[in-house]
Amino acid sequence: MQWEQLSFLNPDSLYPAHPFDRGTNGKSDPFFDHRDSSFSHNYLRLSNNTAQAPDRQKVLERLLEKISQHDLPGWKYVGLYLRHKYRRNCKAQTLRSTTASLMQFLCFFRTSGKGKLAQLSREDIEAFVEDMQDRGLKPETVRTRLCAVYAFVRYAGEQKVLSYELLERKIRLKLPDRLPRAIDPEDVRQLLSVVDHTRDRALILLLLRSGMRIGELLNCTVDDMDIQQQKIFIYQADKTGVGRVVYYSEDAQQALLAWLRLRDPFKEKLFYGQGRGSLCYEAARSMFNKYVHKAGL
Repeated sequence: MQWEQLSFLNPDSLYPAHPFDRGTNGKSDPFFDHRDSSFSHNYLRLSNNTAQAPDRQKVLERLLEKISQHDLPGWKYVGLYLRHKYRRNCKAQTLRSTTASLMQFLCFFRTSGKGKLAQLSREDIEAFVEDMQDRGLKPETVRTRLCAVYAFVRYAGEQKVLSYELLERKIRLKLPDRLPRAIDPEDVRQLLSVVDHTRDRALILLLLRSGMRIGELLNCTVDDMDIQQQKIFIYQADKTGVGRVVYYSEDAQQALLAWLRLRDPFKEKLFYGQGRGSLCYEAARSMFNKYVHKAGL
């Protein structure tokens, strides 16, 4: 987002809200006056990548501490495996989901009476799959956790802890073909009719009109947006890691402008929570479910 696009926002702010303008306190700077137009986006890409590392490191430390508190078979190898994925630059969410899947598997494995990871057999993996199915988990969830287990088994095999025979004739789940689902236009209108909060309306409309993933939008900053072109730059997608540009509609534009007039200009993220610099996934999901129930959907 360029400075002229923000000129009408937050009129009571003493100094400009743009990160590059804040350092000059509104005065002219030869460096910024002659910088290339792509400088802010290139700089943002570098700063986002460097800022991501401490977050991943904190997540890894919390997960390692959590694992160490449970006396699970082979928990030390799980810690080494998480460090291995961390070195491969896996995202924080990947580390969380891997830890959750492996802890559930090892907790189930412990109930079989086996205390050492080297005692793991194909029958134990089959029993774990059947237990998940008996508990009514969706086939996609069962498959995701099974893939996490096999990825760990492969790593343990490379460390000479488990046998590669466990990877022969792997268990494969047949998933039903799913048709694409779209929200009925009448349901969308009914949902938007009950959204009375400026921030929430902007967030929901951007999700509906741009096709962004929730994590991508929550990580979005003001500088990632181009108001005039009605587009958002995603430098690294949550799922694929590939950058792209998304466009949004006119009603989302109006909701976004209304939110920009009210938001704190010194917050880095486009959307943030009360007393926080960002809005977490759980809070956004709870907010969305609140409006769905309020609309009677």
